[in-house]
Amino acid sequence: MIVAFSVSPSGGSASSGAPSSGSQPDSVHSAVAAAVKVVRDSGLPNRTSSMFTEIEGEWDEVMAVVKAATEAVAPFGRRVSLVLKADIRPGHTGELDGKVERLEAALDTL
Repeated sequence: MIVAFSVSPSGGSASSGAPSSGSQPDSVHSAVAAAVKVVRDSGLPNRTSSMFTEIEGEWDEVMAVVKAATEAVAPFGRRVSLVLKADIRPGHTGELDGKVERLEAALDTL
């Protein structure tokens, strides 16, 4: 399966209720970096863009990484927002790159 997800804190820091010190109040880059580090350290195929992180693997392993990434963001806010989209296709691997390669090939024929 491939999961595309975005996780972000809101409501200021969990302990003080104020934005994290050392960053702009509307910036969540440190929290997102903590989540992306969890994903990259997982060893599963992954890709991060400006709005989502994609990860590929079996259901249990992917969901465990999404949970850990969400938990890594929790200290940055009083609440956490998680947006998740999944492509569940049993028996297929390498689709993180394969889907993009097929799209590029189709574009070449236009």
